[in-house]
Amino acid sequence: MAVHARLFNREKALEAILFIARKLQQPTMHSIAKMLYLADKKHLQDYGRLICGDRYIAMGYGPVPSAIYDMMKVPAGRSRIDPDVDEIIVEAFDIAHGRTVVPKREADTSLLAESEIACLDAAIEEHGRKSFGQLTDLTHDAAWDATDENQPIALSAIVRTLPNADELIAYLDAR
Repeated sequence: MAVHARLFNREKALEAILFIARKLQQPTMHSIAKMLYLADKKHLQDYGRLICGDRYIAMGYGPVPSAIYDMMKVPAGRSRIDPDVDEIIVEAFDIAHGRTVVPKREADTSLLAESEIACLDAAIEEHGRKSFGQLTDLTHDAAWDATDENQPIALSAIVRTLPNADELIAYLDAR
């Protein structure tokens, strides 16, 4: 039940970053990562899959979407992916004060499914005004707690935090 890099959708991830950044009052790398985690949990619970297919790493301040975090570090010069990809990212958003995501354009929501937009909106509506500490505490869930620091969080551990875990495990195992 692992999420593989081949399932990661970089184009969708870029649009999700922009979508969230436009809706949050304080769109930091941390708050965007937390909104993605919370939206991914809802989407996994309701639709049986993650939004962008990223894998989460158990970092000190909670789960972090690995590839998306690397993408968010590109405009600050703290990460490189590929020259062509880096250029697309830098044209889409900037990083101010080392952590604030500043969109340069609107998100292309045609790359996001209606269900994905609904889950992103729900996470933003419910948690978008929470502080750094509140978001950190909220995402220090059983999946994060069961994982060693800086290690990938097993998708099965995330699933076990959901109310329909048994149903989801059966569904995911059958795929």
